[in-house]
Amino acid sequence: MDESQSDRRLEFAASLFSGQPQFERFRSCDAIFPTATIQRSGPVFPFGSALRELPESYSFEGSARSLSEFLREVDTTGLLVVKDDDIAFEQYWHGYTQQTRCLSMSVAKSFVSALIGIALDEAHFKSIEDPITRYVPELKGSGYDGVRIKDILQMSSGVRWNEDYSDPESDINRFAKAWAFGSSLDDCTRGCVPELPPGSFNRYVSMDTQALGMLLVRTTGESLSKYLEDRIWKKLGMECDAYWMTDEDGMELALGGLCVTLRDYARFGRLYLRGGDWEGQQVIPAQWVRDSVSPDAPHLQPGLNDASESELGYGLQWWLPNNPDGEYLAIGVYGQFIYLYPKEQLLITKTSANRNYAQTDDEAGVRELEHIEMFRAIAGHLRR
Repeated sequence: MDESQSDRRLEFAASLFSGQPQFERFRSCDAIFPTATIQRSGPVFPFGSALRELPESYSFEGSARSLSEFLREVDTTGLLVVKDDDIAFEQYWHGYTQQTRCLSMSVAKSFVSALIGIALDEAHFKSIEDPITRYVPELKGSGYDGVRIKDILQMSSGVRWNEDYSDPESDINRFAKAWAFGSSLDDCTRGCVPELPPGSFNRYVSMDTQALGMLLVRTTGESLSKYLEDRIWKKLGMECDAYWMTDEDGMELALGGLCVTLRDYARFGRLYLRGGDWEGQQVIPAQWVRDSVSPDAPHLQPGLNDASESELGYGLQWWLPNNPDGEYLAIGVYGQFIYLYPKEQLLITKTSANRNYAQTDDEAGVRELEHIEMFRAIAGHLRR
């Protein structure tokens, strides 16, 4: 890593959650970090077109709010609404286009979950009931020693971690700086220590997904990028190549470094809407899709919960909203979303660069619950 690249990486890490504009950085990560390419191939799967206007407002916390004003306030860079395989709305802002590959942040976690389900189906490992250290011995002695793969998938590993983005000394912010300095992602994961009994408390720990990335690499013998390319990208008629940010050793930033166009995020969402089936081919096992969005323990249920840090429920690297009607989401910081509503055959993908994200450690600082109510308003409007 030369000095100019090092400076760019440190500038990127220092800018996060600082209130700085991020439009350019989030669409040009390949100019800042090493990356691995995920190549598309074959005919592009075409969405139809049945364009509609969005509703003018939505309701949140008892008051009506302007939808267009909200999109502006959170620095939306792209919004795509697909219903019954037809594009109902698509718009880009701040120089982003249909071909712009946008940083996923933690939306990548749901892609990793899909790969885990495929790898299990292909018998690369035996069961998610197994401890991860059966397959990743390097994690022995860490916070993941003896922890079930399932507990890691459900953000219930029990490792000590602080994911407060508004705190510059939190674990997540210290990790971002260490990675920018060139630290190994595997070493960072091995550095986690235990705190709570696994499977007892829902605490969002981004390093849990990094541990799952290690599991995939060790058991499949392939990089995450290659496995994603062969098992998903080449099967879904993706429109563009994607890329995944890596460390100097070529290990992908599994917890959030995937960069994808808005429409290709939507194609991945469509795969889940259809239970893992793509035009007659079962790409992801149907049972894995169902399990991924079914919180199966008290600490994972949506709503206020003493055994969870969030009022959103959690599945296998997917979020469940309060009062769900079968909906579920992939969510990334700064306002990245894949919202899926199977009953309505509706999906919404959204990318953002919200410069005010995490200026406070509450809903006002992240506006994720507000996004969900906006998505529900769009769904209701299209239904009518």
